[in-house]
Amino acid sequence: MRTLAHDLTEKSGKVQVSGWVNSRRDHGGLIFIDLRDHTGIIQLVIDPKSKEAFELAENLRDEYVISATGTIRKRGAGLENPNIPTGKIELVVEELRLLNRSEPLPVPTHDEGANVGEELRLKYRYLDLRRPSMQKRLARRAKYYKFMRDYMEEHEFIEVTTPILANSSPEGARDFLVPSRLHPGQFYALPQAPQQFKQLLMVGGIPRYYQIATCFRDEDPRADRLYGDFYQLDLEMSFVEDGETVRQTMEPLIVKLATEFGGKKLLTDPNNIPRIPYQESMERFGVDKPDLRYGMELIDLTEELKNTEFSVFAKAECVKAICVKGAASLSRSQIDDFTAQARKLGAGGLAYLTYTEDGIKSPIAKFMSKEELEAITKKTGAEAGDAVFFGADTRAKVNKVLGQLRIAFADHFGLKNPDEVALCWIVDFPFYEWDDGANKLDFGHNPFSMPKGGLEALESAKTDEEKLAIIADQYDMVMNGYEICSGAVRNHNPEIMYKVFGILGYDEKYVEARFGGMLSAFKFGAPPHAGCAFGIDRIFMILENTENIRDIVAFPKNGSGVDLMMNSPSNVDEYQIKDLHLQIVEEDEE
Repeated sequence: MRTLAHDLTEKSGKVQVSGWVNSRRDHGGLIFIDLRDHTGIIQLVIDPKSKEAFELAENLRDEYVISATGTIRKRGAGLENPNIPTGKIELVVEELRLLNRSEPLPVPTHDEGANVGEELRLKYRYLDLRRPSMQKRLARRAKYYKFMRDYMEEHEFIEVTTPILANSSPEGARDFLVPSRLHPGQFYALPQAPQQFKQLLMVGGIPRYYQIATCFRDEDPRADRLYGDFYQLDLEMSFVEDGETVRQTMEPLIVKLATEFGGKKLLTDPNNIPRIPYQESMERFGVDKPDLRYGMELIDLTEELKNTEFSVFAKAECVKAICVKGAASLSRSQIDDFTAQARKLGAGGLAYLTYTEDGIKSPIAKFMSKEELEAITKKTGAEAGDAVFFGADTRAKVNKVLGQLRIAFADHFGLKNPDEVALCWIVDFPFYEWDDGANKLDFGHNPFSMPKGGLEALESAKTDEEKLAIIADQYDMVMNGYEICSGAVRNHNPEIMYKVFGILGYDEKYVEARFGGMLSAFKFGAPPHAGCAFGIDRIFMILENTENIRDIVAFPKNGSGVDLMMNSPSNVDEYQIKDLHLQIVEEDEE
């Protein structure tokens, strides 16, 4: 079979082509068919002189599968189609074969008019995949994988696959569990990441490991997070004692993906990608994954307003503001919408100052002194046409509210240029965090990470406050406000591993029961090692200029985690339940 767009423009004489009927036009004396395959479209011309072919062509419908044999010729003057690669030629059909029929389509296979609901498109995903944009995207994803593999192999990484049936992880509540038929009452877990296996590969003498790994996590789906299974470029490097080695090794790949593969303009200096400590990121941007394509940083005004007579600010632990360029044009109803967003995030309201050519206008301006207004103007850099929005509460809540409003304002004013990419690393994450629900300490990130300062830092921390101050040698890479990578220097010392779990109240027996394989391996000359994992679905989503991650994989589940096409999850036969030593317990109706 010839590929329509790639081969036929270079051919003449008799050829055979196969594909789907994209459209059919009956012009009385002639029938024209646009035949489509994964490369494009070719126009078929069927003349009544070819009696059998013409009779068949009269009964063809969209998406019928056919094969045609005929002769390539140039189209007549004025009949060329400049919109397709084969627009200067056509195939005069001599023989036509019907390979398969199609029922009327529930969803379009054309990009034009493909605005049907996502649920219907996912139910008939095999038809949705016929759209040219999806064909191109899947082909491009294959090249994306090759681009990454070529880079990893050039840098002497060895591709190693790790088990899918594994053990439950410390974040076990989000595991997919697989009951064992041979070992009643026991379970495998599908890996959230190949974390333990890749560390064991380092102990096993593999110098640099990588794989494009399938991972599984039972988390609620979002627009930027697939449900169930997802994919990451997973890697680890032995004899590495600091995260900077990993960061410098992998930065060029992401820069090349953004610029060479993605064709984006890189706003970040590729030789000086920012390293922003976690706490600094929270103070400047209100989030730990800041979008650096735009400014609007959080400005701390606590000191400037410490003696203010405006009671909302006077009573607050922290007062911060963001200056939004052009926001003086916002209507009252628009400001009310942003205020509603702030309230949902826990704020009492949203105070603001509007800057006009005639001066500052605001309901709160009368409660503030001239000196305070001047200090705000100077520190925020506000000018006529701008607006300054305030947060006043605890420092954590102010950061949270203004951080999310910063994103909302950027969306409203179109500051997120999809043709630009801004990168940064977030470093120095807290090793522990406070779990308000359980009212106790918990791991802040990855329990297999190395705390900065090692065992000494752990042993010297006596109070909860001191424990919360312990820094993990962990790092995330952020692209355009999305976390695309998470990594760390690994803990390869059994004594330190016992201690990091011990601080949370887990004894040595618990650690040995959960991570006995790793602990045992670390006792036999484990080298220092570090690594990371890149969320390649999310990166590809950004490079493809889509905000829905389900657009860039072949068979995603819907927003509720359901595969509408395969009817999954589903009930299984009773004998399977019995064979796995399980019992279905019906929930009581309330």
